[in-house]
Amino acid sequence: MTGFAMRSTSRWPRSGQGSSAQRELGALTPFVMLLCLALMAVLALVVDGGRALSARETALSEAEQAARVGAAQLSAASLRAGQTAFQVQSALAAGEQYMAASGHPGSVTVSGSIVVATVHTYQLPTPLLALVGIDHLAVSASASATAVVG
Repeated sequence: MTGFAMRSTSRWPRSGQGSSAQRELGALTPFVMLLCLALMAVLALVVDGGRALSARETALSEAEQAARVGAAQLSAASLRAGQTAFQVQSALAAGEQYMAASGHPGSVTVSGSIVVATVHTYQLPTPLLALVGIDHLAVSASASATAVVG
């Protein structure tokens, strides 16, 4: 009887055959996919979070300036003698006009010599965070200014 050996011509090893590197072929793919998802999440937080911080700073700056504009309408004479309704209305109108002109309407209140301006909440779109269901962030700010008599 003549003996001859059979060789496997299959490229992929059968169970228990081949080197460990061949058995683990493709094992890196799930790790790479998870790493890519994590990097996309970090990118979304950095980009959209940065945009939200920038929008918040802009809204705060607008509120501060509107409060200053309103406080400037209160004259020194009126602060000493007690404010008149005309100056209060002038301060309110000036602050609200400033906010409307800057693109984010808001409200202004006057209490004694303190003017408080609030930029109303507006929705900032988030294109990258929208991929995980967060399609907007709320942005608002409030600031006050005191009319000082020198």
